[in-house]
Amino acid sequence: MNVEEIRDYCLSLGTDVEEKFPFVKFKSGDGVLVFYVCGHMFCFFDLNDFQVISLMCQPERIDELKAEFDCVGNPYNESPKYWIGLDPHTSPDALTKDLIRNSYEIVKAKYTKK
Repeated sequence: MNVEEIRDYCLSLGTDVEEKFPFVKFKSGDGVLVFYVCGHMFCFFDLNDFQVISLMCQPERIDELKAEFDCVGNPYNESPKYWIGLDPHTSPDALTKDLIRNSYEIVKAKYTKK
């Protein structure tokens, strides 16, 4: 999937999804596009260096995903205990969509008021 396909997919997950460039004040962060649900990040990547998509993931799934898929590794600038990095150039589209949706659902469930 390319940048536009990933952007469109993230935005299609719900009307509660927002996209922002929150790190423009930082030289290395001016191209980082972040997707939020309930005011919290669930997906981000650097438009200027589109090598890694960072996504939240269940801690118990991370090692299994890394062992099964070469395209799954460490996230950019987040805790590898709760986040994964996904290579957008080698990840199958179905896996990319599945992991983005999973991240969205984790964050939404965590921050939705009950």
